Amino acid sequence: MKIPYLNLGNMHEPLKEELMQQFEAVLDSQWFIQGKKCTEFENDFAEYCGAKYCVGVGNGLDSIRIILQAYGIGEGDEVIVPANTFIATVLAVSYVGATPVLVDADEKTWNIHLDKIEEKITDKTKAIIVVHLYGRVVEMDPVMKLAEKYNLKIIEDSAQGHGALYHGKVTGNLGHAASFSFYPGKNLGALGDSGAVTTNDKELADKVRAICTYGSYKKYDHQLKGCNSRLDEVQAALLSVKLKHLNDWNEERKNIAAQYNEKITNPRFTLPLVEERDTHVFHVYPVLCKNRDKLITYLEDLGITTNIHYPIPIPMQGAYPELRDTIEEYPVTKRICAEEVSLPLYPGMTQEEIDYIINAMNLYEG
Repeated sequence: MKIPYLNLGNMHEPLKEELMQQFEAVLDSQWFIQGKKCTEFENDFAEYCGAKYCVGVGNGLDSIRIILQAYGIGEGDEVIVPANTFIATVLAVSYVGATPVLVDADEKTWNIHLDKIEEKITDKTKAIIVVHLYGRVVEMDPVMKLAEKYNLKIIEDSAQGHGALYHGKVTGNLGHAASFSFYPGKNLGALGDSGAVTTNDKELADKVRAICTYGSYKKYDHQLKGCNSRLDEVQAALLSVKLKHLNDWNEERKNIAAQYNEKITNPRFTLPLVEERDTHVFHVYPVLCKNRDKLITYLEDLGITTNIHYPIPIPMQGAYPELRDTIEEYPVTKRICAEEVSLPLYPGMTQEEIDYIINAMNLYEG
């Protein structure tokens, strides 16, 4: 049996006619940037998240960077970020001239270690970026208490957390602002790069929109040093179609993950912690395995394709040589990066495929 790591066709094929209709509608309108389709998606996604405002942008990285710029965070400031994350989270901080301050992962949740954040706060700290990594929402109450105590902005990196709930609230409405990526493989994915910012702060939303439109609140009047980062009409139209199915797709993901968690009993693996069903939407199903390369080869030989999120810790990336000597300060992150393997998990998987993967994992002898 051949099982790919990801198969987007399962989601797209049933929607193909509607997607094509939306594409043709945009084509016929001859309006491709900042039109009705973008406004419709922004309104729909804001409502989905329970936020007052949504601003579509070019990609997930830009969404974080523009939030930081809109808050006036820059040179001389510090922003706390998890050590266990995709590099985009940290790059956004660097792009505005601020200093990323890393916090190790929690050995249970694999998200930012909540008890280790406060010790990293200084008089230069302006914000904390929490990442709902792998689709597991960060416990936000302790983070928001720190925000109140130290007057900090809390930014959600929800690139992997579309639709995850925390006390009944959807990601994108848990902090002061949130960034989203709609990279094609995300739980809600476009057919190209795109992203969004959500917030309940009108002033911030207006400033984000201005920054991503060349720093202009009105055409040809540039009050800010902005950029060009906008959600185009085609992607907005296609995302609107797919948004209607996001909850159903997330339910499929959670159902598959529940089977993995219950039926993979091989003690050689550490499986992801799930405390409440709705707090994890399983953008990724990660397992930890001490001899990762051997597992990957074993599964490949059985026709099962896997992935790694992420093999190189931020301090070991060539882009951050100044952090290289700090790697031992992040032992949990170091372990996750060395042992993590992502199993296939996506809407439309058959029961036969799921059972085949479970059986293969249980038969693995290391």
